[in-house]
Amino acid sequence: MIIQLEKESLYATFSVDDFPHLDNTTSSMSPSMVEYYLSDLSTSSECEEHYINKSNIQQTIYLGDYSLFLDYDNNIFLEFIEKEDDYETQSLW
Repeated sequence: MIIQLEKESLYATFSVDDFPHLDNTTSSMSPSMVEYYLSDLSTSSECEEHYINKSNIQQTIYLGDYSLFLDYDNNIFLEFIEKEDDYETQSLW
């Protein structure tokens, strides 16, 4: 799934001013914290699924199961795979 993120929310979450600094900041953070923040951003905002033209991508940051894309119009997109929560446990009997 690919959604468009609000730049201000993303930058405020990671305390950065622009996309290149985002790469430096996330590389110095714990991967689980980065994934937590990105998951929270993807569920907290009213995001719609978008189609993204990969030839219009200016810069990409790969973060585990997540990818951030900056296009030439300075829009930021988050790509991730939705996982099903399968917390059902087997019976002991």
